[in-house]
Amino acid sequence: MAGGRKPGEMSKVELYKRLHAQLKELLEGERDFIASAANFAALIYHVLPEVNWAGFYFLKDGQLVLGPFQGKAACTRIELGRGVCGTAAQRRQTVIADDVAKFPGHITCDGASRSEIVVPLIEAGELFGVLDLDSPMPARFDANDQRGLEEMVATFVQAIDRTY
Repeated sequence: MAGGRKPGEMSKVELYKRLHAQLKELLEGERDFIASAANFAALIYHVLPEVNWAGFYFLKDGQLVLGPFQGKAACTRIELGRGVCGTAAQRRQTVIADDVAKFPGHITCDGASRSEIVVPLIEAGELFGVLDLDSPMPARFDANDQRGLEEMVATFVQAIDRTY
């Protein structure tokens, strides 16, 4: 077992390359950000191992408001600076929580979630939301997840039109 993987199992780097290619295919020709966010969340939820929630929160009237997602019902609104999502939004940088129970102000939506990664959505210097992933596994997310998700988010942000 090379690198601790089972035969035929791909690395996270390889997995994110494949996911990124699939995301580009899903986004091709579709500018609607809600439709694209829904497909992005579904792709991540169904392909990334050990993920029990994947979705978006969009900034509206100074709060993060629930957008398209896959997983159990979630918190509808999150204040900036509160929990992992609000902290990532306020800092405008990706936040990884290895143990959500130890994260200051963590908001429990699904008691099974043990770790979380949140990537801010920024276009032309303006924060407009976050991508949030939860896992039932402690310390599930690492620098490879961060790089892979940040690259996918950059592609998503460039591909969509947020005007209605």
